[in-house]
Amino acid sequence: MLSQLGHMMVNVADSVMVGHLGAVPLAGASLANVIFHLLLMFGIGVSYAITPLVAAADGEGNVSKSAVYLKHAIIINLITGLILFAIVAIAGPGLKYLDQPMEVVDMALPYLNIVTLSLVPLMIFQTFRQFAEGLSDTKMAMIIVIGSNLLNVILNYILIYGKLGFDAYGLIGAGYASFIARIILASWMVLYVYHGKKYQPFRLGFKLGNYSKNIFRNMLGLGLPAGIQFIFEVGAFGFAVIMIGWIGTEALAAHQIAINMAAISYMMASGLSAAATVRIGNQLGLKDIPTLRAAAFTLYGMVILFMGICATVFIVGRFYLPSLYIEDTAVIELAAGLLIIAGFFQISDGIQVLSLGALRGLADVKIPTAMTFIAYWVLGLPIGYLLAFHYQMGASGVWYGLLIGLSIVAITLFWRFNHLTKKMLTA
Repeated sequence: MLSQLGHMMVNVADSVMVGHLGAVPLAGASLANVIFHLLLMFGIGVSYAITPLVAAADGEGNVSKSAVYLKHAIIINLITGLILFAIVAIAGPGLKYLDQPMEVVDMALPYLNIVTLSLVPLMIFQTFRQFAEGLSDTKMAMIIVIGSNLLNVILNYILIYGKLGFDAYGLIGAGYASFIARIILASWMVLYVYHGKKYQPFRLGFKLGNYSKNIFRNMLGLGLPAGIQFIFEVGAFGFAVIMIGWIGTEALAAHQIAINMAAISYMMASGLSAAATVRIGNQLGLKDIPTLRAAAFTLYGMVILFMGICATVFIVGRFYLPSLYIEDTAVIELAAGLLIIAGFFQISDGIQVLSLGALRGLADVKIPTAMTFIAYWVLGLPIGYLLAFHYQMGASGVWYGLLIGLSIVAITLFWRFNHLTKKMLTA
């Protein structure tokens, strides 16, 4: 949970520290992060392919199979990172044509160009992290992520505000800080897996050559749908940013604060989702379906409890939390209203992300992908648009649409997992 949170805390730190510069830089960070998070989460989804495969191989006690998966994952994820970087480099200037406030776009583009460089080291980190998680080793990734985030905060302080003789780079400084911190993040994780005693039996995974088209096909068959799932979900929240940008800069800044808060709880819940992928994949390898279901429903209980606590914090602290980002009272008031809605969808968000992890552990990714598309893009976003612009509910209307989409996908994905595993019990 903590290592998953680390991906988001880099941007939370950027937003909190940039927010003290004013609403326009904060809105610029929000707009840039729409693109960055969309591609980052796609990449994370692709990288998830190795985890259930390694978990199942670990359940079988097959070391060589796990090493072969690592070797193929390194190639897949490195190429994915380079492609994602190229997409932003080519398409980034398109932000100018999304009818956003021009002063916000001018802030967003330079920051986006810099922070996008970190996609390649992030994908390298994800390769080795997901491999380690498949072997139920999560502690070192957590330590590495925490260390990287502390470094990011220090570099933010130096580069955003101009300390220790450096110029004050503002939002661009936050981009440089994130890039440097993520290079160190990736390097540390690679060295840990390469030199760690427990990983010596898997050194075959670092050797080039002898690749298998079937293994590439199998891993992409799991990873690409998982990445597309994230695109449908994160893309829905990203398009919500675009719609809110049509309302104005203050609404966009308020959205950035509220979505940062919701992203913190989401990434923590996605840590439980990763645990579900590993435990279910492991029990599937052992062919122990009763224990598989017991692990899953224990995790469902944990995520409901955790997200319920988060919902309470959001609602009770709806005025205090935005004040950590900005002093603009109009933005704080708008963000407080959005945090109430965020509180309402916490449990749905937790159930849907856990269900995706559980289904990924069963290697069931295609139908869940279709379910997420329908819930967000066919129902949630159109309803949000109608509420925001036809019924004049503004940013709150967009968020109510997201609440509806999250609730639908949570119900349908939970039903699918329960249905599939019940069939396994009687097979």
